[in-house]
Amino acid sequence: MDNTKKITSFHDLDVYNNTYSLMLKVMEEIVPKLPVCEKFDLVDQLRRACKTIPRLIAEGYAKRHQKAGFQKYIDDAMAECNEMIVSLSQCKDLYSDFVKIDLCKELIDMYDKSGRQLYKLGDAWTNFKRR
Repeated sequence: MDNTKKITSFHDLDVYNNTYSLMLKVMEEIVPKLPVCEKFDLVDQLRRACKTIPRLIAEGYAKRHQKAGFQKYIDDAMAECNEMIVSLSQCKDLYSDFVKIDLCKELIDMYDKSGRQLYKLGDAWTNFKRR
């Protein structure tokens, strides 16, 4: 019996679905709560980075037949996950009066997990392509 999930679209990738859900949480529960003074700095960074991760995964999937093309998008998505970890840490540490600290910690943990998922995806795809 084969327990592997068939991947026919980027929508089938758990890491895509996870990072899309995270993006919604950040956009709905973190960004609107930050002070106006962060509008052109931290808020812009959060908006850009959280939206970019699922986009990079989708774009990378389209290049899955090209090792270097696929890996570049996966690496860029991992970098954006790291940026989200730092930005959410800044929210938690600088603006605890504005945002829920437990939510920030949860999101940080989930972006860390997503970064690891992306690393494993890149590694697994390389090994799969060698077969």
